Amino acid sequence: MSFLLPKLTSKKEVDQAIKSTAEKVLVLRFGRDEDPVCLQLDDILSKTSSDLSKMAAIYLVDVDHTPVYTQYFDISYIPSTVFFFNGQHMKVDYGSPDHTKFVGSFKTKQDFIDLIEVIYRGAMRGKLIVQSPIDPKNIPKYDLLYQDI
Repeated sequence: MSFLLPKLTSKKEVDQAIKSTAEKVLVLRFGRDEDPVCLQLDDILSKTSSDLSKMAAIYLVDVDHTPVYTQYFDISYIPSTVFFFNGQHMKVDYGSPDHTKFVGSFKTKQDFIDLIEVIYRGAMRGKLIVQSPIDPKNIPKYDLLYQDI
């Protein structure tokens, strides 16, 4: 389903999307088109994109074409989903040490819809971090790996 969603293939395109998306949650899915977990997430994103069109703009970003952002957001697992609102990076407390991105695929379409609604409402009130509405059982668990410390 990744062919249904717009792709950003360069740093310049990602920069432009971050700067130009106004009054909507910008959803950037970092991953690879051929990865099975990315395809699972892309299916959820594409099925919800029309329902969320007034609240969110969803783009796919290939990690191999945007190494600057891959490194900046410390994307070591794919898919990783990052959220922005009016050019501001939105953080979400998932009950894990990393609030900057969602790693893995959402279990259900409703989990993704609920998260976008919470981010949107929080951002409209000026918050930069919101509490995740997703049941902790539905959030994939990954160990953070620190290298060269």
